[in-house]
Amino acid sequence: MTILTIFSIIILVVSVVIHEVSHGYMAYILGDPTAKLAGRLTLNPIPHIDPVGSVILPLLLSLLPGGIVFGWAKPVPYNPYNLQAGKWGPAYVAAAGPISNVILAVIFGFLIRLSPILNLNSAFVTIFSIIVLVNIMLALFNLIPIPPLDGSTILLSVLPPRFRYLEELLHRQRFLFILIAVLLAGFLIDWFLPLIYTFLTGISL
Repeated sequence: MTILTIFSIIILVVSVVIHEVSHGYMAYILGDPTAKLAGRLTLNPIPHIDPVGSVILPLLLSLLPGGIVFGWAKPVPYNPYNLQAGKWGPAYVAAAGPISNVILAVIFGFLIRLSPILNLNSAFVTIFSIIVLVNIMLALFNLIPIPPLDGSTILLSVLPPRFRYLEELLHRQRFLFILIAVLLAGFLIDWFLPLIYTFLTGISL
């Protein structure tokens, strides 16, 4: 395993932890203390680590050709009935995770653009590039509107009541839709990841 792969896994773990903590903080801001009481409003990765999504899967992917490392952390718990934002509460909580990844990607993409002015060496630019790529992938994947991804919560919150039957359908056929999500993720990574990366960093992928 190369140093670059180790850095990629560390960046992935930190990024998914920030993603989950953002869910918890948004819920806390909206009046739900569940995540805080569960000790999940912390950047310490240990309470957030999922053995499969945070360790096993990233390690296995790091051994495959292509260099794509992906994973997830334990979902941060929250009680939607405590949220003080009406029907939009769950959507705000769900959106907080991908938004945190977008913010990270924008910040480090901007630093890459400034790298000649800041006189950053190639090692820093490489690490920043991994941060941008990982966080774009996390944001794109989680915005797919299929349970248990954040996009499904956002979609179901904005749909009119007459479409609420879709929630039951999505949950009943969860495994089929998860397969669809994986296929969609491949499409998004192939087509949108290079475009967004270039837009943020000014460098062609």
